[in-house]
Amino acid sequence: MDYFRRIGLLRRRLTRAGLPGLLVTHLPDLRYLCGFTGSSAALAVTRRAARLFTDGRYIAQAAKEVEAAQVQIVSSSTAIAAVQWLAAQPGIEFAGFDPAWTSVADLARYRAALPSRLRRSFLSILPAPLVEPLRRVKDEDELALMIEAALMGCKLFEHILSFIRPGLAEIEVAAELEHQARLMGAEAMAFETIVASGVRSALPHGRASLARLPRRGFLTLDFGVILKGYCSDMTRTVFLGKPKTSERNTYQTVLEAQEAAVEAVGPGVSCGEVDEAARGVLRKANLAEAFTHSTGHGVGLEIHESPRIGAGQTTKLLAGMVVTIEPGVYLADQFGIRIEDMVAVTRTGGQVLTPAPKALIEL
Repeated sequence: MDYFRRIGLLRRRLTRAGLPGLLVTHLPDLRYLCGFTGSSAALAVTRRAARLFTDGRYIAQAAKEVEAAQVQIVSSSTAIAAVQWLAAQPGIEFAGFDPAWTSVADLARYRAALPSRLRRSFLSILPAPLVEPLRRVKDEDELALMIEAALMGCKLFEHILSFIRPGLAEIEVAAELEHQARLMGAEAMAFETIVASGVRSALPHGRASLARLPRRGFLTLDFGVILKGYCSDMTRTVFLGKPKTSERNTYQTVLEAQEAAVEAVGPGVSCGEVDEAARGVLRKANLAEAFTHSTGHGVGLEIHESPRIGAGQTTKLLAGMVVTIEPGVYLADQFGIRIEDMVAVTRTGGQVLTPAPKALIEL
């Protein structure tokens, strides 16, 4: 990872925003900017320097991981130490902070730690995030890791197909997925694994429960892994037994909606247009009201990142972004179907990173 380049890009944004300094406290932002993976740190950035503040637990780890920033070990609050360091730098009259990651209580503590003359004026709310836009567009190193994580997810899906059988508890399926993920080298699951069968498949976020897999019915599997910091995310819905014609037709409609949205992905296309590509297919089949969430979201160091692929979203896709495309239909007390791929935006369209089969699988 070229952390020096990332810090350089951030400094350009500081200059354009007229900011002499910036406080960064969101841990995924820290990892993105300088490589630190610990659980307690803050980063102070000026146009000439970058300093990471962490505590004594991370002396060796920070020395090994951190690039493009000096490391300072403190015994007090890392964020307060960063704020105080910024205030002590020559020419730094004020510094910005991201209100999305700073609570009212945190801000009061930071201000109280400053000299009285600076308490009201030194910390300035950013009108728009500065690090988040950088993280939206993945570089070649990031894309390589995300492809690796996505392909691991496909291998897990292939494995779990041979494990699934009626009578198993949903939590047993989730446990097998997660066990195999660890054996394959995953650091962790990217989120709580969703295993929802039968009528529970109509729950968009049906966490794995003690419910037993039915002899006949849909089974939705939504899962992802974290590999070297980067997340994968995919959903497949399979059928236990033999589906009715109406069930098969509904599945085919969801698949067509999903593929239409994947096809719509490309540079310069708005997120709302991609959402409408999926929603339009479902609308023609009178299923739009059963699609109760957005079509997708960005993914990277976090499982949910910007942009949001939703109705009316005007953000334009850029080459290098990675988004999910996951329309679904949920019919209460009947069944639900969702199909999800990770898609990287390329210069000419979209590249599906999760090439596991999507045609209806009957088990």
